[in-house]
Amino acid sequence: MIFKSVEDVQQKLEAVDYIPSREIATVVYLAVAAGKPILVEGPAGAGKTELARALSRCLNRDKIRLQCYEGLDEAKALYEWEYAKQLLYTQMIKEKINDLLADTGSIAEAVDRIAEQEDAFFSERFLLARPLLQAITAEHPVVLLIDEVDKSDPEFEAFLLELLSEFQVSIPEIGIQKARHIPLVILTSNNYRDMSDALKRRCIHLYIDYPHRELEKRIITLKIPGIEERLVDKLVDTINRIRDMDLKKRPCISETLDWAQALMILQAKDLSPEVLSDTLNVICKYQADTSLVRAHMDSLFQ
Repeated sequence: MIFKSVEDVQQKLEAVDYIPSREIATVVYLAVAAGKPILVEGPAGAGKTELARALSRCLNRDKIRLQCYEGLDEAKALYEWEYAKQLLYTQMIKEKINDLLADTGSIAEAVDRIAEQEDAFFSERFLLARPLLQAITAEHPVVLLIDEVDKSDPEFEAFLLELLSEFQVSIPEIGIQKARHIPLVILTSNNYRDMSDALKRRCIHLYIDYPHRELEKRIITLKIPGIEERLVDKLVDTINRIRDMDLKKRPCISETLDWAQALMILQAKDLSPEVLSDTLNVICKYQADTSLVRAHMDSLFQ
């Protein structure tokens, strides 16, 4: 058993600077025990990808990442044949091929003779493994991060089902490749589109929202050593008030940390409308959001 208990998950993740909620630790414990993937949904920047990184660190496993996007296909995700290498080998053994075909009397007979040698050219020697195949064939257990799966096409999502349920993939020229070790699979989604019921059935679902106040304070204190507690209190209160505004993009935990880091660099001892105005570009990523926050600057500190 990799983790002894839910508390063990919490302790090991905190040891690598990831502070999980009880819900996150429970889902990780159950997923590892049951050998099931985790589908993590939630707003961008809430810590979904970081969970995969933290699990990789605390389990001392390699992390293999597949970044999903529209148009992603099997060749980029699973494998492709190294045609240039196959051509090079063909040229190098040209004389041997001529000897092989020397006694053939027709083109059809020559083609049949070459076809008998296909296994030599469509073998693992010429197979270029992409992230999914790398995770399946890895010599040691890995953490497989399938990031932003909601950006991939539904056809690719359907292709993932065999991997997520059987932990195997099919390669027509070679056959079924079963996993040497079951990878810990983390799929992330920013809700760009809804995932299918079939994919959700194969995963344990986890929603990671913005951290609650006390958890966010712990994260800041852990990540930004030396920051004063009073400043952390004000920072978290302010960032939560900003998140309550009708913004195009609400600031996530990574932007909270960037803001805390900026305040440390500027040696700010307190928060005020002036300090917020000077550092607002660290928090807001759209001009409309910046303008909206500026318009309500005073109310944020009442």
